[in-house]
Amino acid sequence: MADGHRRSAPWPPPPRPDRAPSPARIGVLAGLGAYLWWGLVPVYFKAVAAVSPFEVLAHRIVWSLLLLLVWQGCHGRLTGVAGVRRTRRAVAGVLLSTALIAINWLGFIWAVVTERVLEASLGYFMNPLVNVLLGMLVLGERMRRLQWVSVGLATAGVALLTALRTEGPPWLALLLAGSFGLYGLLRKLSPADTAGGLLAETALLAPFAAGLFVMLGLRDDLAFGRDLHTSLLLAASGPVTAVPLLLFVAAARRLQYGTIGFLQFLAPSLQFLLAVAVFAEPFGPAMAVAFGLIWIALGLFSIDMRRTMRNR
Repeated sequence: MADGHRRSAPWPPPPRPDRAPSPARIGVLAGLGAYLWWGLVPVYFKAVAAVSPFEVLAHRIVWSLLLLLVWQGCHGRLTGVAGVRRTRRAVAGVLLSTALIAINWLGFIWAVVTERVLEASLGYFMNPLVNVLLGMLVLGERMRRLQWVSVGLATAGVALLTALRTEGPPWLALLLAGSFGLYGLLRKLSPADTAGGLLAETALLAPFAAGLFVMLGLRDDLAFGRDLHTSLLLAASGPVTAVPLLLFVAAARRLQYGTIGFLQFLAPSLQFLLAVAVFAEPFGPAMAVAFGLIWIALGLFSIDMRRTMRNR
């Protein structure tokens, strides 16, 4: 080619190595997927509200276990559970995380079928504050100035929501916030991979699920098998349960725990909208102020997170 002529650029252009997705970006996308899914999941549990919460819990365990076995088997990762057995500490961690996720699952199902979705959303609004506290106390994470402002606004909003209650402390909300906050921390520190750890947890819960099925069958209270529609809905509890948890653990392993906490505001915000606009649960002006403070906190924290990711 002559010196005076430009060389034509190759098409399509070769991929730029520096544009590969960063772990933080992947973590944010996984977190967004998990929390958007969880924000809409009350619709599913309303659809199975006629079924005993204990039977729904048992189906969540069994169908999640089957789904994860197929997933891990197709990818040749069934040995990923081995990371759970490396040390006694790892075994104790997965036993505790298993108990915590079972408590959280049952508590949320109970909230939906008893028309307490607003209280459940309060619990998940509290959860980011629990995550920030655990991140600072256990992981040594530090908060930037704008993040402290966000935490202050969110704390004020949660305190106002709590003060508005006339039924005493919101025990269900506290149960949901505490159990899921500790669960996420344990999974972040676990040596097991994302799906392997969840597979171990559901396998540990499987005997309890089998016992629940036997008990309900003996009492002739088993809903599964009575009609095709209900049976299909209960079988769908597998992907409904496992997919967002896989996304959540993938995000928890890539992001600061405080960041995970504030991404979680998405789920209770959607749950709140469903509770008020679709399920017609009571909601007054004072509650609107409280939720508004929490949403402003989410906005400020998101701005700070975006700046930090851009600088990195």
